[in-house]
Amino acid sequence: MALRNNKNWHNILSEGLIGCSRFYSSNSKVDLKKLRPMILKRIENRAKDYPVRAMIPVAQNVLKARTLLIEGVSTLLQVLPVWACKFCPEVYIGEKGHLIQTCCGYKRRAKNQVHEWISGSLNDVLVPVETFHLDNMFQGLIRHNQRFDFDRVPAVVELCWQAGADPYDESLCSRTWNSDSVQGGVTGAESLSPDDLRFIARGTLRAWEIVRSGVQKLLLVYPAKVCKYCSEVHVGPSGHKARLCGVFKYESWRGAHFWKKAEVDDLVPPKVVWHRRPQDPPVLLDEGRNFYGHAPVVVDLCTKAGTIAPSKYISMMKVQGLSAPA
Repeated sequence: MALRNNKNWHNILSEGLIGCSRFYSSNSKVDLKKLRPMILKRIENRAKDYPVRAMIPVAQNVLKARTLLIEGVSTLLQVLPVWACKFCPEVYIGEKGHLIQTCCGYKRRAKNQVHEWISGSLNDVLVPVETFHLDNMFQGLIRHNQRFDFDRVPAVVELCWQAGADPYDESLCSRTWNSDSVQGGVTGAESLSPDDLRFIARGTLRAWEIVRSGVQKLLLVYPAKVCKYCSEVHVGPSGHKARLCGVFKYESWRGAHFWKKAEVDDLVPPKVVWHRRPQDPPVLLDEGRNFYGHAPVVVDLCTKAGTIAPSKYISMMKVQGLSAPA
């Protein structure tokens, strides 16, 4: 009550409110032509701050780990059978494909059917994500008629490239960036001992974690975008204008992408698969789908080779979970 009746207190409040307030006129107009040079100048000055020196070692480690990851997975694929569905992106690692009815199929095919399995490849385990290569991060937008003027490179390589790593350095990356070009792995992998396979699996799993954690750190500094309706990724502050979106129900937008902030799963997809535990039947059945665990396909592949999964995947894999009733 004393504060309310104090005139000096009322004067301080009134002066503070008047001093901090802003008055906007509804009739005021902004001349964008005059602002355009200032905006372009700010963008040009912002580009001088990149690449960030502290992030260059992170980008270099990601490129090194990516090469080791591709070589390790390629080696394990020569020993462990990997199955891919003919009609959907489902992947399974085991002697035989599972019988869980989760096939989404093509558009005119019945849903929730048993998968039709074929032999899997490296791209079924490490999903390729490509993007346009930019000369610098803050260059102009790529128009639809310019889409063939820019190279397509793996999104992780492009992110590391913009972060200051040199992808042409053979000590960091292979000569060619496409995963198909380095899928040979270790020759004669079939004759490797269980200890050697365990050693390769341990290194592959470590490389997988380094790639994902490194990409997550780089995304805190370098912007990247992903389309809300398809898997298109663009590394840069704003998305491109190439009309490549393949979602048919948005045809009225002529294939334009709707961009949002990209996360690590958009650049390095984990591709979660069913994980068979020792207490599970040899072939996973549809009746026990609520009891089975899951795991990223790289983690599942490495654990099948004898290594131990990191603790953060234990609950997801349901390692100590109950087995399905017979």
